[in-house]
Amino acid sequence: MLTKGKPHQADDPAESLAVDVLLWIVGDEDRLFPFLATTGLDVEAVRAGAGDPAFLAGVLDYVAGHEPVLIACANALAVKPERIVTAWHRLSPAPDDEWM
Repeated sequence: MLTKGKPHQADDPAESLAVDVLLWIVGDEDRLFPFLATTGLDVEAVRAGAGDPAFLAGVLDYVAGHEPVLIACANALAVKPERIVTAWHRLSPAPDDEWM
């Protein structure tokens, strides 16, 4: 696990939820190993990125992109899946209008 003790407290509710999602992922090897395999990250990279909003957006992107994972995570955290998706949109960078 990345941290022990109290749940993460962030100023941004989306960021706080993303940290909770990350802690849920790393809290079980059956969730952690598929996450690492899919993202190509290692545990040290996860630890290093845990405080970075862009990294956390990527964590939410991973969860939002896998509906069974999204539902399981939302149930475990006692939130609606839509709340996780909203946090993902909040933390994700806006698309560059030049390329549209």
